[in-house]
Amino acid sequence: MTTSPQSELILKLAALHAKIQKQIAGPLSFHGISFTEYLVLRQLHAAPERKMRRIDLAQQVGLSASGVTRLLNPMEKVGLISKEEAARDARVSLVTLTTAGETIFTDADATFGQVAQAVLRPLSGEDQKRLGALAGSLL
Repeated sequence: MTTSPQSELILKLAALHAKIQKQIAGPLSFHGISFTEYLVLRQLHAAPERKMRRIDLAQQVGLSASGVTRLLNPMEKVGLISKEEAARDARVSLVTLTTAGETIFTDADATFGQVAQAVLRPLSGEDQKRLGALAGSLL
């Protein structure tokens, strides 16, 4: 079977994605969250007033509206986030980072930074910059 260089590159990127997800999952689980939950907390942490519309949050973390709702329900039960209706439009659901969520995010973010350094350790600083630029051009 002959595979194009582009197909091979996509397969390598998919394998790299899986490897990185696996390396991140274990350390984040010590904080009681998954990688996707970390991404949600990160988005909320960066948002004005630590609050976002649910649909915007879904788009930022790459989930469907129903997918983010399924993710947020258990996060709300354990107190990481809270949900509320927007004052101006009852159809709009807002998600807010709670104080407990802020604490978990801060701790998990430090862990994430350590894992990121370990994952990228084989690359020089210059190679990391080039890889970042290449990845950015595909996003």
